[in-house]
Amino acid sequence: MTVIAEQDLGRLDLGDLTLWEHGPPHEIFARLRREAPVHWSPLADNPEEAGFWSITRAADIREISLDHETFSSEVGGVLVLDDFGIPLEAQRQQMISMDPPRHDRLKALFQRGFTPKRIAEHEERIRGIVNRVLDRVAGRGECDLVNDVAGPVVSRVIGSFIGTPEEDDRRHMEETNLVLGFGDEDLRPSDEAVAEMLHRSWDETMELVAERRVNPGMNDLMDVLVHSEVDGETLTDVEIWMGLGLLGAAGNDSTRAVFTSGMVGLMKHPEQMQLLLDDPSLIPGAVEELLRMYPAFAHFRRTATRDVELHGKAIRDGDKVLLWYVSGNRDEAVYEDPQRLDVTRKEDHQAFGAGGRHFCLGAALARLELRLLLEVTLRRFPDIALGGQPTVARSMFVNQLKTLPVRFTPGR
Repeated sequence: MTVIAEQDLGRLDLGDLTLWEHGPPHEIFARLRREAPVHWSPLADNPEEAGFWSITRAADIREISLDHETFSSEVGGVLVLDDFGIPLEAQRQQMISMDPPRHDRLKALFQRGFTPKRIAEHEERIRGIVNRVLDRVAGRGECDLVNDVAGPVVSRVIGSFIGTPEEDDRRHMEETNLVLGFGDEDLRPSDEAVAEMLHRSWDETMELVAERRVNPGMNDLMDVLVHSEVDGETLTDVEIWMGLGLLGAAGNDSTRAVFTSGMVGLMKHPEQMQLLLDDPSLIPGAVEELLRMYPAFAHFRRTATRDVELHGKAIRDGDKVLLWYVSGNRDEAVYEDPQRLDVTRKEDHQAFGAGGRHFCLGAALARLELRLLLEVTLRRFPDIALGGQPTVARSMFVNQLKTLPVRFTPGR
């Protein structure tokens, strides 16, 4: 990647997708943290959309995350585009695009499906899913770690958690790419495909909801969402649909992205992988380091609700403000040698958000999945190595690989 010249920093547009051809432009983010921690981009590739402020230092990202009154998730949604195929009014039916008190009511209901007990009950089921998927590729000695392993594993995990059938897993993974992969024509070929998928999803979800209202007792997340109450209120059909869409998208996208990017990091730094092979007790800590280095989502957005000044920049009421987790997670003020993968590192990260009400609901489930994926994959394929060049999603939002060819000694 060409480093932006010093005199060109004022003309830098982080919305220019050519900067994202090979993943996040970390050299640029390092310069922004040093020289322009609050930076304006015009979003010139989308002239119908307003530009945005970039927040690149970890401390500022956390401060804004904790101040929902000044920096709203609801006014403009949480993505840089106001309408990315889902209109803003529909986005506001998801808790991630709500402010208190609506957000708190909805999250309290969803949290009933993500209690520590419920998640712990899934450990052996997830281990079984990982092993079954690896069984399919073990004898081949090679595979695409994104589409043959990570995708099927995480789709089945979130599908089993929600209560959807296994035969729908592949389609749900593709639908996640369709919604979130704007900017990459492989992931999202057209807006029309998104609209068609949303109509189908609504019909399917309403069939499931109607069935569960008549036949409760499956003890999965769908049961929780259909029947739980807070202060005498249950979820509306739209809230259930949008909430399940959010969980399905996050569940399909996030763990798959972190695991596969993390495996590239380990394969490119075999001394770090060897530490995990020699001492698997390091794997839970390694999960946190992979989350820091390779967060699934590059940013989330807030919208200013009043004029405010930060680092000498005047942010106006209504301005878009992007919280760049891919930058905060490599902030030199927080981490020693932040660009280096170190599976023994102890510092926290912002991959699940930077605190406050919008901390990721599924963080514990994602950590469990990542731990088991690493444990089982490294145990069964200890000599796993790159088998070709990975392909990266062309996106300033999803931080993920589209393909990852690997090779290993064939086994049972």
